[in-house]
Amino acid sequence: MQKKNEQTGSTPQISTLHEQSLVIDSHNDAIVAHIRRGIEVGEPNPYNENVQNPTELTGTIAYLRGPVPPEEEAIGIQLNIPKMRQGGIDAAFFAVDVTRAWKNHLAYALDAFGWFDAEVTANADDICIARKASDIREAKEAGKLAAVLVIENSEAVERSLNILRSLYMIGVRSIGLTHNLNTWASTGNDEEDLGGGLTRFGMALVKEMNRLGMLVDVSHISERGFWDVLEISEHPVIASHSNCKTLCRHPRNLSNEQLKALAANGGVVGITFVPGFITIDGWQKMPPLAQLLNHIAYAIDIAGIDHVGIGSDFDGGGDLLKDASEFIKIAEGLSERGYSDDDIRKVLGENHLRVFEAACG
Repeated sequence: MQKKNEQTGSTPQISTLHEQSLVIDSHNDAIVAHIRRGIEVGEPNPYNENVQNPTELTGTIAYLRGPVPPEEEAIGIQLNIPKMRQGGIDAAFFAVDVTRAWKNHLAYALDAFGWFDAEVTANADDICIARKASDIREAKEAGKLAAVLVIENSEAVERSLNILRSLYMIGVRSIGLTHNLNTWASTGNDEEDLGGGLTRFGMALVKEMNRLGMLVDVSHISERGFWDVLEISEHPVIASHSNCKTLCRHPRNLSNEQLKALAANGGVVGITFVPGFITIDGWQKMPPLAQLLNHIAYAIDIAGIDHVGIGSDFDGGGDLLKDASEFIKIAEGLSERGYSDDDIRKVLGENHLRVFEAACG
């Protein structure tokens, strides 16, 4: 038996595999989570002493949302620079969910990305913004982390393709067309019983995202909207944080037919850590991590090894793992289930990188 690393609890073989792999997490809500914890000028963030924001925190998100409640503050941040490094995550999709902005969607998104730009600038030796796949590769080689800017809920576009182009110019490279509710672009998963899919604007939005080089995200969209996107999109798409409906019948999860279609499109599903998307029966049947691995294994069986990745939803409900520092547990679990090193590398990040490159260059 191989001796485990005292810090990670992993065997040297898994630690080496994880370190040498390009690890990508396709969804987190860390930006808003950090802002709502009230980082002030010149004060270190209590959850990440390496990240300080040189701008005063008086923006749209802080005003509209206020601080996190005490029970959330006690849990702490799940993803930051030190925890990404501890967990071996090389790149992450930093999403800004504008759903709760209520007619301030664009201002909310720009406030978040302005704050994050200041954070990245202050920590330029550690992290950079990735606009294309080569940026992620180069960051890995340079020992830096890479961040992909993402919008969750296309209401931030304010029904304007001109705004979409402006968001592209500042670095946004992926947009989720809906959250749970309907948008100008499509019906959301919470209202899919109405039978709605993409609107005419939604169709135009997908086509323009294809033209610009932005990754279309179908997590949260209604099933008809999902099929509409796959019919229209000329590039692979991503379901950045969704699981398998056969294992957990939640409207956020994908059916076998959807998983197969996503694979045929060349896309990837990012299996997420949100407990409610993993099981509706609690954890009585088996340990939580085992059930998460079941979703990964099932998605691989249905969609194929080239079409499955990880989309944690850290700081947005992805609580199955404590935080990003525990990310290596995925590689451990897959190895214990007999997956090859090559297959594990695909799930950890190579599949996400391929779909990102196909869509964004």
